[in-house]
Amino acid sequence: MKVILIQDVKSLGKKGDIVEINDGYARNYVIPKKFGLEATNKNLNDLKLQKANEVKIAKEKLEQAKEFADQLKDKSVTLQMKTGEGGKLFGSISTKEIAKAVTEQLGFQIDKKKMILDEPIKTLGTHIIKIKLHKEVVGQLAVKVMEV
Repeated sequence: MKVILIQDVKSLGKKGDIVEINDGYARNYVIPKKFGLEATNKNLNDLKLQKANEVKIAKEKLEQAKEFADQLKDKSVTLQMKTGEGGKLFGSISTKEIAKAVTEQLGFQIDKKKMILDEPIKTLGTHIIKIKLHKEVVGQLAVKVMEV
């Protein structure tokens, strides 16, 4: 019997896959546990429409991420920190502080986990940080660190 998987099933496949399994296994386990549906013409058509919708949504999210990356490219955030001798900061600037500054100064919500710091910011000046907005889009934001 052909079955369309509704969820990922470890031994069978991933969500949306069409698999050929034994009739008894399908009727007694896969279908009653809501892991899959019988592959009728109606269900196959629904699956095709659902996949087309998912592709459309994915394209829209990619476009939104690209637009947001373009907006961020020209923006900068200013942070003020106490410094010691030689312009070195006491401690370092974390992604949490940068995310808070972005929200306050620019009005954007950016998750601190999406910010990529190659090394901690411990000096004054302008630093460019990368922000992973989408699996294919990485934006850049300038962070200016100034002395209090």
